[in-house]
Amino acid sequence: RRPSFIKCEVLGVFLYGIKCDFPVFSARFYIFFLIGAPPFNSKMQTIKCVVVGDGAVGKTCLLISYTTNKFPSEYVPTVFDNYAVTVMIGGEPYTLGLFDTAGQEDYDRLRPLSYPQTDVFLVCFSVVSPSSFENVKEKWVPEITHHCQKTPFLLVGTQIDLRDDGGTVEKLAKNKQKPITFEQGEKLAKELKAVKYVECSALTQKGLKNVFDEAILAALEPPEPVKKRKCTIL
Repeated sequence: RRPSFIKCEVLGVFLYGIKCDFPVFSARFYIFFLIGAPPFNSKMQTIKCVVVGDGAVGKTCLLISYTTNKFPSEYVPTVFDNYAVTVMIGGEPYTLGLFDTAGQEDYDRLRPLSYPQTDVFLVCFSVVSPSSFENVKEKWVPEITHHCQKTPFLLVGTQIDLRDDGGTVEKLAKNKQKPITFEQGEKLAKELKAVKYVECSALTQKGLKNVFDEAILAALEPPEPVKKRKCTIL
């Protein structure tokens, strides 16, 4: 049963951005990803949330819009970044660690370094990119379940503000494609055993807070009555 007392409120934002040109990494980068956690306040309970999905589906915009209430003006491909926000849950402060990852194939071997000790994944696709939707099943869910079999994940549809955009719909129609519907997302989530399907717009912030509220719920109350599930890579 979903606890009614849970309320998530961003109290502070701490940015620990790490951008490294492959294959050069700093010692901090290695320590950061091998232990699976940034230098958060040790007195607070920490929830680690890792965001995966194809490149250019809006993962970084999702995180920046949520943590800063600002939409980034230009696209810069991510290598690895992480952000931390303090949220209040039932009157208790938690550190929500948000890990942004690169979706490009060049980083397929590097990306799993951010997976250890993950509490919940956000598997993202753009509702106006059918190929990114297909890759959820073909690439992303197999990848995270290979490394973190018991870690819960949410399926997240992004860029919903473009679903009814005339130019975007016309461009898709030229390739005999259509935007992904909510029903399609929900169906795939059930098929892949995601905790839930949610969707949002980082631009308008519609549904944005709900994505992270649901992620926190999934991390704190996994569907199965077992110990808090975390990802561990040996």
